Amino acid sequence: MDDEGKIKIMIVEDHPLFGQGLRRVLEEEDDLEIIAEVSDGKMAVERAAELQPDVILMDVNLPGMNGLQATRAIRASTERTAIIVLTAYHDEEQLFHALRAGAAAYYPKDVLPGELITAIREVAKGNYVIGDNVMSAPQVANWLLKEFEELAQYGNDPDEIFMPLSPREMEILQYITRGASNKEIARALGISRQTVKNHMSSILRKLAVNDRTQAAVLALRRGWVRLEDTVD
Repeated sequence: MDDEGKIKIMIVEDHPLFGQGLRRVLEEEDDLEIIAEVSDGKMAVERAAELQPDVILMDVNLPGMNGLQATRAIRASTERTAIIVLTAYHDEEQLFHALRAGAAAYYPKDVLPGELITAIREVAKGNYVIGDNVMSAPQVANWLLKEFEELAQYGNDPDEIFMPLSPREMEILQYITRGASNKEIARALGISRQTVKNHMSSILRKLAVNDRTQAAVLALRRGWVRLEDTVD
């Protein structure tokens, strides 16, 4: 927070209309201050390092580096900035992926303004917000452990299912959504076809899908890869 006790916020959103709506809602609060607005993940990482905001509102579906990748990169470099992930596609698995990437809260984009504002104030204090519950870091860790133990009872390995994709795997996933073959991906990235196959196996395992088509559909539906980015 700044000297006046205001929470410094950065908005990461590439749809102007939604971004304007966020700004309008937040500007009505005396204790909130928007210090930057950016429209892609890579710029979000750069500006976060420069400005050190208290809270970032992070869209998932961003050009180039998606919101989960940007969240991981920012959280790897600083612990002072809390990130609230906003997504158009909401499900429990997306929540787990957001938390594993380092988010302090996660909401669908139709979240009520009052709910989002409350979450901003809580995460700025170092708390996490999961649904209607405000939790400390140890409480979130315990909650995740219980959720994962429940999944394990059904024969799933949560460590694999909800393990964030690596930067290289995200890159390969983008090529997959373009319909590129392993040979084409290998040539484009300057790696061997066997390395591509190894990454593919890891991607399918982490996403709990059977083939590259299912992986591509899932990535597009969750906003990890934008439909616009699949067309050269």
